Amino acid sequence: MTAVAPEPTEVRDERRQAAISADRFSFWYGERQALDEIGMHIPALQITALIGPSGCGKSTFLRSINRMNDTIPGARHSGQLLLHGADLYAAGVDAVDLRRRVGMVFQRWNPFPKSIYDNVAYGPRINTRVGRQELDEIVEQSLKRAALWDEVKDRLRESALALSGGQQQRLCIARALANRPEVLLLDEPASALDPIATQRIEELLVQLKSELTIVIVTHNLQQAARLSDWTAFFYLGKLIEMDLTERLFTRPGEPRTEAYITGRFG
Repeated sequence: MTAVAPEPTEVRDERRQAAISADRFSFWYGERQALDEIGMHIPALQITALIGPSGCGKSTFLRSINRMNDTIPGARHSGQLLLHGADLYAAGVDAVDLRRRVGMVFQRWNPFPKSIYDNVAYGPRINTRVGRQELDEIVEQSLKRAALWDEVKDRLRESALALSGGQQQRLCIARALANRPEVLLLDEPASALDPIATQRIEELLVQLKSELTIVIVTHNLQQAARLSDWTAFFYLGKLIEMDLTERLFTRPGEPRTEAYITGRFG
């Protein structure tokens, strides 16, 4: 009988402490297959970066975690995607409640054409029965967690659209945090921001990982290297490699990973 090499300790720990797990998860848009039997474990209370060239499936995987793809005609999946061991696609799962538990921030900031206050208060108003005092507290705490309170506390009734791009993106993060999610998903959240605003977003995410699990899609390899604890490399709809970020960037186990991170393709 062939001996099986033991898993590294951190890999065993990652599986045991996973917030999100994929078990042979595949996804199709009509006839086009976007993901091919993804198997991975995303650890809780850490930042995991998804990297890979455009069209490799990383954004599809991210949007599958909170079922944002459900509304696309012809979309279907196979395999399992689990949140704390529960199948996200099982019969009876409320997709609206799932999106409260798994917040999403997009590449381009998208505040509602409402006041700063009403943007943050929107989720709690429709998802829970809270009084005005509690709602005020949720808005304040969410803006503080998004490192935005000091900049807007005297402007809460002003339009969110009057904020700068970086402030609007942090407002979108505050809006997601107001629902008290367990997981925060971010799809290229800083790609359209200047370096200073990007740094503010990155610092914010590092602070937030002590409270919730973060998964970020990024084309910026330097951002993945300095921000994430774990990195997963996708290529042509497949998960090629996932490892501790420092090790993946310095000692990748797959030739395709090394070729991508050294700029030979992508």
